[in-house]
Amino acid sequence: MSLEQNSIPEILYEDNHLLAVNKRVGDLVQGDNTGDDPVTVNLKQYLKEKYNKPGNVFLGVAHRIDRPVSGVVVFARTSKALTRLNAMFQEKTSQKTYLAIVKNKPPKSNDHLFHWIVRNQKQNKSYCYDKQVPDSKKAELIYTLKASSDNYHLLEIKLITGRHHQIRSQLSKIGCAIKGDLKYGFNRSNPDGGIDLHAYSIEFEHPVTKENLKIIASLPTGRLWKFFEKGFKKNVS
Repeated sequence: MSLEQNSIPEILYEDNHLLAVNKRVGDLVQGDNTGDDPVTVNLKQYLKEKYNKPGNVFLGVAHRIDRPVSGVVVFARTSKALTRLNAMFQEKTSQKTYLAIVKNKPPKSNDHLFHWIVRNQKQNKSYCYDKQVPDSKKAELIYTLKASSDNYHLLEIKLITGRHHQIRSQLSKIGCAIKGDLKYGFNRSNPDGGIDLHAYSIEFEHPVTKENLKIIASLPTGRLWKFFEKGFKKNVS
C-alpha cells in the first residue's frame, strides 16, 4: 500500500548511507510503551517504494529527540553507517544545536551551564542539582539569547553532553521552562501537545565519505517561531 504524502516528515538529506528528516511534534523516533508506531515504520516504507526494494529495509536509529520536540534526526541506512554514527555520538564528535522559546528571560545573555542530572525512570523525568548526588551524571550546555518579543525569548543551545531531557531540565533549573513544557514547569500546554524546543542543526563527519555535513531543519510554522525567525537568522552562529 502506497504512502500518503503527509505520512512522513520532510526529508532533509538522503544518500546510500544516511537519511535525515525534520521530525514533527508527536512523531516517535523509536517505539515506546504507548504502542504507537515510530516514524521509522513509514520511512522504511518510503525507502522501499522509492528504490523498489524487496524484503525488509534497514533503517538504524543512532540518536533520538523527545516526542514533543521537533527537528533534525539522522538515521543510518546501512549497518556500517549505524556503527560509525553510534561511535561518533558516544565520542561526542558531532555538534547539535537546538532552539527553545522560553517565557522568562535568562539571568545572563549567554552562559555555560553545569549541573548534575538524575533520571527518574518511573516519572520519565530528570532532576538537576548544583552538586554531585548519588546516581547523577554531569550535564553541560551553552545557551545564547538570540531574540526577544514582549513576552517570550528565543535561546540557542549548544549541547555538550546528551542526557535524558537535559535541555528541558537545565533550562527549568535556571527559571526558564520551555513554552508548553508542563513537565518542567511551564504553566500551560501548547495546542498540539508539543513544546517549543526544536533540534535546529547537526554537524558531523559523514560516516562513510568523511565529508563534513551540516544538516539544518527549518523552524516550525507557529506564530511565535515565525516572529523569531528573522531575528534568529541575522544572529545565527
